[in-house]
Amino acid sequence: MAAELQSTSEGLTMVLTISNPEHRNALGPEIYAAGVEALNAAESSAEVRSVVIAGEGAVFSAGGNLQRLQANRQQPPEIQARSIEGLHNWIEAIRTFPKPVIAAVEGPAAGAGFSLALACDFIIAATNAVFVMAYSNIALSPDGGGSWSLSKALPRPLVNELLMCGERIGAERLHQLGLVNRITDPGHALQAALELAGRLNERAPNALASIKELVNEASGSSLSQQLAAERDHFVRNLHHANAGIGISAFLEKKTPRFE
Repeated sequence: MAAELQSTSEGLTMVLTISNPEHRNALGPEIYAAGVEALNAAESSAEVRSVVIAGEGAVFSAGGNLQRLQANRQQPPEIQARSIEGLHNWIEAIRTFPKPVIAAVEGPAAGAGFSLALACDFIIAATNAVFVMAYSNIALSPDGGGSWSLSKALPRPLVNELLMCGERIGAERLHQLGLVNRITDPGHALQAALELAGRLNERAPNALASIKELVNEASGSSLSQQLAAERDHFVRNLHHANAGIGISAFLEKKTPRFE
């Protein structure tokens, strides 16, 4: 069975499911391309206000397909470089996508699968979820922005332990460290992710897009730059129709219905 990224809808949420059960939902070029295509289509669609990424069955993703990597060693280096660029295009598409993206993680999230979860705005993980970047176990180094995401979120010694030693880390520990938003019982990560998505779907899309952009840019901005960006976003959002809807609903003690 060929690896694919399945796209379904749950209300205003697009669910992207990594389907490659024969190889524990390993990732590959066809999945990367489908991921970018799906997000590009969803960006301008009023029918999509959030995205959930999950793996088929009890595994989120085992990361790269080692058989494919072994075969690529016999090919010119450009072959593997293009494959990694495909992954990186998907990672960047997730980060810059103006709507919330939630990872629903069951079981292992390894290598690029871990990087993929880290690229999302929220991580919902089952108690049996295990995260690992075991690149060094096979004499490789990280891809998918894993080193960047972990270095932004965790202390350097712990990042080195995860990357250099290939240590496994459980969902509970990542929850304590602030990288996982919520813990669920096994088999319930997707449902919990959809419930979170439903809450986000009720909020003003323009405001969420501004928040995501501000958070993404904060670490690379000076305070002055961030203050200027916050000013510009605030003014733009104040003059958006949704601010009128939200403020009026609050003053009238009603539930807002944002456009």
